[in-house]
Amino acid sequence: MDIREVILRLAERNKTISVMESCTGGGLCNEITNIEGASQVFKFGAVTYCNEYKVKLGVSRYTIEKFGVYSAETAREMSKAISEFAGADYGIGVTGKLNCKDTENPEGRNNAVYISLCDGAGSRFYGLCIRVNSHERKKNKAKVIEQIGCLMVNNIL
Repeated sequence: MDIREVILRLAERNKTISVMESCTGGGLCNEITNIEGASQVFKFGAVTYCNEYKVKLGVSRYTIEKFGVYSAETAREMSKAISEFAGADYGIGVTGKLNCKDTENPEGRNNAVYISLCDGAGSRFYGLCIRVNSHERKKNKAKVIEQIGCLMVNNIL
């Protein structure tokens, strides 16, 4: 089962999903919107490369300062903030470093990506940290999106 199956099941159940992604640069939103009928399910997607827009969409500045932008805690807040912002039944947050240095945010593990899925009420969270090791960003993004699909399959269906 993949993201396509999750989107179809969400449509059957009249449930919605929204995404706040950083390092995947819109790749997850693209994957979702490539599925026919996704417009019934997909409410909102945001690519928030800079901290300013994570905060504007509801992530606590305190969380970013205390744990770092590349952390499970920030991913968790991203998933909750985007579901609340869009009024969606589920939210996904993705943040991490894909084989690069970030002079604005030097903290955090290199080649680690943090993913969080939450229900719209923010009462259940499912998290994942994966390591990426390709020198090609495109391959790293594909690996992250594949793992997000697994997280969705295991926790939404």
